[in-house]
Amino acid sequence: MDELETLLDEIRACRVCADHLPQGPRPVVRMAKDATILIIGQAPGTKVHESGVPWDDASGERLRAWMGVERDVFYDEHRIAIMPMGFCYPGRTENGGDCPPRPECAPLWHDRLRAQLPHIKLTLLIGGYAQRYYLGSDCGKIMTETVRCGLRYGPEVLPLPHPSWRNSAWIKKNSWFESRILEELRRRVSTFVT
Repeated sequence: MDELETLLDEIRACRVCADHLPQGPRPVVRMAKDATILIIGQAPGTKVHESGVPWDDASGERLRAWMGVERDVFYDEHRIAIMPMGFCYPGRTENGGDCPPRPECAPLWHDRLRAQLPHIKLTLLIGGYAQRYYLGSDCGKIMTETVRCGLRYGPEVLPLPHPSWRNSAWIKKNSWFESRILEELRRRVSTFVT
């Protein structure tokens, strides 16, 4: 078994924050050493927690449409690696949204996983949690600012809003996102998944 597979097995067996997870641990991560695109999202929702398949929900359908890829390409781990900021479903807030990703996951696993992905050419930072973690002080004050200026981060990184239905009004209000950012996203993705 290679080093990446050993690490993925270790992650899938992780119970570090089990006491804080209302539905128990079920780490969701998917990748292979030769992947060229890395998607870093927030945390699995309830549907993904049940299926164990990342982005296996309406948000995933929208993300695939944004990227211009079919399901079989999206789930080809030799092309696209997927890891969230929090690997397990974190539960719900009082207002019905998902809780923030557990803070233990990214510091514990991300550097080790990224070290196993030497061929990544494009990293998609989906949502504010991933953007703040990876862009740090280069992150805008609000997610809209970070996404609007997303092309400045260079050809290897592209920040995106979460593709949740909860962001539909934001997407409609910010027409530049579709005309500028999504066009560039599809161009970059098509370069690396062929």
